[in-house]
This record gives sequence, C-alpha cells and structure tokens, in this order.
Amino acid sequence: MTDLSTNDERKVQIARAESKPPVDWDQLRADIIAILDNPKYDDGSYGPVLVRLAWHAAGTYDKATNSGGSDGATMRFAPESDHGANAGLAVARTLLEPIQARHPGISTSDLWQFAAVVAIEEMGGPKIPFRPGRVDKPDESHCTPDGRLPDAAQTQNHIRDIFYRMGFNDREIVALLGAHAIGRCHGDRSGFDGPWTKAPTMFSNEFYRELLEQKWTPRRWNGPKQYANADGDLMMLPADLALIQDEKFRVWVEKYAADEDLFFKDFAKAFQKLQENGVQAFAKPW
Repeated sequence: MTDLSTNDERKVQIARAESKPPVDWDQLRADIIAILDNPKYDDGSYGPVLVRLAWHAAGTYDKATNSGGSDGATMRFAPESDHGANAGLAVARTLLEPIQARHPGISTSDLWQFAAVVAIEEMGGPKIPFRPGRVDKPDESHCTPDGRLPDAAQTQNHIRDIFYRMGFNDREIVALLGAHAIGRCHGDRSGFDGPWTKAPTMFSNEFYRELLEQKWTPRRWNGPKQYANADGDLMMLPADLALIQDEKFRVWVEKYAADEDLFFKDFAKAFQKLQENGVQAFAKPW
C-alpha cells in the first residue's frame, strides 16, 4: 500500500467519523459507570476487564513502523481477537456494544479507551486526560501480528523489549504495570490464576506494596510458573517478580510503594501516552 492510498483511506475514515452525530460525553460517562458493578462478575466489577481491553488494544503499538496502537480497534477482527493474550476480552467488547449503539457518534476505538479512563477513575484511580479522534479500521487486514503484547511468563529482558518498542522508559514501564493492583488472572484465559492484591477492584499502589512486603515462593500446582504469598491468597507472575529483581526497575517499585500520589501522577501520564501512541489525529475542538 502506498503512502497516497493510505492517506486517501484515512481521509475517507475521517469523513465517515465527522458525519456521525456528536457525542454526549457526560451521558456516555454515566452509561459506562452504570455497567461497572455486577455481582456476578469477577469481584463484582467489570472495571478491571475494561482496563485490560484498552491496554491490549493500545499495547500493540510499534514506534519503528508506527503501526498498531489504539487507533483502529483491530481486535474486533480475527486473528487479533484470537491472540492468546486477548483471551477473555470478548466479555469487555460485548459489554460495550449496547453503549455504542446508544452513542453512534463514537468510534469503537475511542469507546474502548474512554471506558478504561472512566473505570480507572471510578475504581479510585487518577483522572487521565482523554482526547477522542480514533478511527476504526474497516477489516482484518489491519490486524497486528501476534506477539506484540507482554508475556507474563518472561522477565526483565522481555519486558524491556516489549515496552521499549512502544517508546516507554523504565520509569513508565513500572508505572504502567501498577495496573496489576486491579483484576485477577484466570486459568481458562492466561493459564495463570488469582489476584495480585486483596482489593482487586480498587485502583491503588497496593501492587507495589504487596510485591515488596510479601514473601513470594513458587506455587505448587498444575499450571504455569507463578508465585504465591505465604497465605496463598495472592499471586505474582514471573514478569512481576522481575520488577524487584532488576535494580533499575526496583527503584521505581520502592518509590511508588511509598508514595501513591507519585504513582498516580506517573501512571496517568504513561497511560495517556499508551492510549495515544499511533493515533493519527485527534478531534477538534477538544
């Protein structure tokens, strides 16, 4: 595909987006908040899985080729929807479909990212600046290759390879991984099992404190290698333990464990960067 055809395609996409009705952002926020709590889902909240959806959509960005990222919502299509790292995310995508039907002016890619911003704030986390303007890709030809998302079974070299590819430094990496304060792993999805913290629906710096304060030993079970605390009610992944085994990462783990305000500030900045990597244009005015 030539640059000209790519530019022409983008103009068509933008024209389609601009022809849609305006978005009532206050009502959209209210509609997202209304679906977050559900006693039948993990720990009573869809918040963590909405954050994971946005993260996995945006985390495919490659700065060398300026491909992937949140712009396009290509996880709507196979093969990207079937990538192992995206297992279980159909729950979040399906959850947001009725909301998009009520707000036809928003692109799927903007909705996924905005839902995460709202969920983080509603779970007690920082307010993250959000700018719309993402345009959905039309088909699976735009899907990113498998392997761009972090593999939790790996350690610091892999972590740096993945995040440096997106343009993040060590400080930003540790800040972003603090999102493990929320949610849990599922054996039927990632193969791993259990929560990182005792309050998996509360966004906080608890992940770092648990990482430093608990004694983590390999869990004896029939699943992939992961770690458990002495009580067996919390878990950590090999990629998590790498954050305290690596001296440069550990510096930031200790800082964030001691200062939640610093963590919130750094996370908000890094998460906005994650969400905006690769976005071709933002809506104006905004």
